[in-house]
Amino acid sequence: MRYIKIPRDRVAVLIGKNGEVRKKIEEQGVKLEIDSSTGDVKIMADDGLKEMLAENVVRAIGRGFSPEKAMLLFRDDYYFELMDIRDWAGKRINHVKRLAGRIIGKEGKARRYIEEITGAHISVYGHTVAIIGRIGEMEMAKRAIEMLLEGASHQTVYRFIEKEKRRRKLEEFGIYRR
Repeated sequence: MRYIKIPRDRVAVLIGKNGEVRKKIEEQGVKLEIDSSTGDVKIMADDGLKEMLAENVVRAIGRGFSPEKAMLLFRDDYYFELMDIRDWAGKRINHVKRLAGRIIGKEGKARRYIEEITGAHISVYGHTVAIIGRIGEMEMAKRAIEMLLEGASHQTVYRFIEKEKRRRKLEEFGIYRR
C-alpha cells in the first residue's frame, strides 16, 4: 500500500471524465482511493511493482502531465524524474518563478524545444520540474534543465542537446567512439 498527496486542482484530472482515467489506471491491477477534498491518494495492489508504477503515474498527473503522457510510465522503457527548483533557487518564491520561467521560455518555446530534441516530456508545475521519457531522453533533458537552472544561456543549452543527440545517433550506428 502506498500513499501520495497531489494538488487538489489535479484531482479532477486524475479521476477523469466519468472516472475514465481512474479506470485506466485500475486496469493495470491496482486500486485507487482518492480523497478529492485533500488530494490524498491511496494505492493498493497485490504486486509491489504495480503499486510503484501506479504511484509514478499518479505523481506525474499531480505534477501537471496529461493522463496520456503519465500512462507511458506503465511501460518498461519509460521513467519519471522529479526535480525541485528550490534546490537551485532556495525558498524565495520570486527566484523559483524566475527559474521556472527560464525552463518554460517565452511562450513555452524553451520547454517545447527541449522536448522536441530529446524526445522526453517536461512539465513545470509550482516549484517542480517533472520529466517522463526513456533513459537516454531523460538524461539529456535533465542535463539541459540543470544547465538552465545553473544560469547557462538558452543557446548554449540548445547547442548542447543538439550535439548530444547527434553523438548518441552516431554511437547507435557504431560510428562514434568515446
